Amino acid sequence: MSLNTENVMVLLGKANLKEGSRGAKIKHFIGNYGILIFFALIVLFLALAAPNFLTLNNIVNVVRQSSIIGIIALGMTFIMITAGIDLSVGSVVGLAGVIFAMLAPSSGSAFWIPLVVGLGVGLLVGFLSAALVVWGKILPFLATLATMAIARTAALVITQGQVISNLSAPAEWLGSGFLGPVPIPVIIFILAAIVCDFVLSRTKFGSHVYAVGGNEESARKVGISVRRVLLSVYLIGGVLAALGGLVLTARLNGAAPVAGTGYELQVIAAVVIGGTSLFGGVGTIRGTVIGVLLLGVVMNGMNLLGVSSYFQLGVQGVILVLAVLLNRWRTD
Repeated sequence: MSLNTENVMVLLGKANLKEGSRGAKIKHFIGNYGILIFFALIVLFLALAAPNFLTLNNIVNVVRQSSIIGIIALGMTFIMITAGIDLSVGSVVGLAGVIFAMLAPSSGSAFWIPLVVGLGVGLLVGFLSAALVVWGKILPFLATLATMAIARTAALVITQGQVISNLSAPAEWLGSGFLGPVPIPVIIFILAAIVCDFVLSRTKFGSHVYAVGGNEESARKVGISVRRVLLSVYLIGGVLAALGGLVLTARLNGAAPVAGTGYELQVIAAVVIGGTSLFGGVGTIRGTVIGVLLLGVVMNGMNLLGVSSYFQLGVQGVILVLAVLLNRWRTD
């Protein structure tokens, strides 16, 4: 039976379509589950290489150590989905922490007062960043670079560069307490993640955040208040950065004006590793949680294996590069 040219072209087209469909499925699978697979492989390797890795105490320790970065990363996820970035989160950690510590001495005010004021500091810095971005029309990178310097300077001036210690027992409980076998910082992180995931994935505001990040002009044309969305995400980021600062201060039973230095890099790395695009419009809270835990597990594993601290930052960089390449491959 002979085939004419038209039939051959049809058969080739079907073959290419089938091959393309298979490739798309593989790409979709790796794009959605690649980080989870990598995370599982890291856990398997460490379970075999470090006998103490899978003990209950170590697992609790990993999650507790990751919780502060995780709380801050939740807010950063909102900001980065709108194609923004916030470099001030580390400085907010330091400033909110020293304010909290100053108002929560061992024999001082009620617990809720320093808590509210500390969160208010994050709200204030977040509003300043948003004002520079929304009304000042300054690029988020430059705007938050400015607020980073302002917040750090404020912390240093207020404390004169001194460490503040001796918090009240209720304040210290925020970072060192337990609810049953679970540390309070872990509970705060879990609750914050649940609330943020609901807001981002189940509410109209969440869909507006994705819309603004996907195409700001198109979002404006369909009636979305871009200014309101941008203002909201920077306020959320500021409050969660401040909350992370309060938990860190409570855990250390003291605050240093330089606390949180470099946190912005770890937070951004965790969010990107979790699948959030640097160009906006893509990202999930669940992915961020995985990114946070992946970094925490890797750092903990290297400590258990006795890897020099000189190499640890480089390993984080390699993981970040792999995550960025994976995200780009998925979206191409």
